[in-house]
Amino acid sequence: MQKTYRIRPARETDAPILCAAERRIAETPGRLASHPDELRETAYADKIRALDGLGCYLIAEKDGAIVGHAVLEPVASRKALAHVFTLGSMVVHPGSEGQGVGTALMQALMQWVQQQPHVERIELRVREQNTAARRLYENFGFVLEGRFDKRIKLADGSYLVDLMMAWLAPGTASTSTHLTPQSPA
Repeated sequence: MQKTYRIRPARETDAPILCAAERRIAETPGRLASHPDELRETAYADKIRALDGLGCYLIAEKDGAIVGHAVLEPVASRKALAHVFTLGSMVVHPGSEGQGVGTALMQALMQWVQQQPHVERIELRVREQNTAARRLYENFGFVLEGRFDKRIKLADGSYLVDLMMAWLAPGTASTSTHLTPQSPA
């Protein structure tokens, strides 16, 4: 049985809960790129405010409690990249893993994207060992585009691999224009 979640836009007043959840997750090396002491409540409030009208910051709630959040934001303000967004974070809060929170958030994000014709590409990075997240993204049409070896360095000196995945809007050309070198005259 699929659980039902209330998905809503994030509010600045959610910042303490979002920050606390990510701090708890960051206590496990490699789960997030940030260390717990690097996460600040003000940064969450600032991001929520900054994305108003530009991106999508969603909250998943169950029985009035926040159980997850996700951020979809423009990559850059440059015109040439205006069609590219990044899934900056997709976080299922501790105790809510494996209960469909990520799926509910992804469904809501993709519904938002369908209402934004200018969004043609979504990029994300995911740890190679995070097979549940990778499977979720693949189920929503994301494909592997790259591998970043030794991208995340843990306190013990070991490294984790980040994978780059991307989604292209239906009907978006998947071929790129290649520049060919000019031969010497």
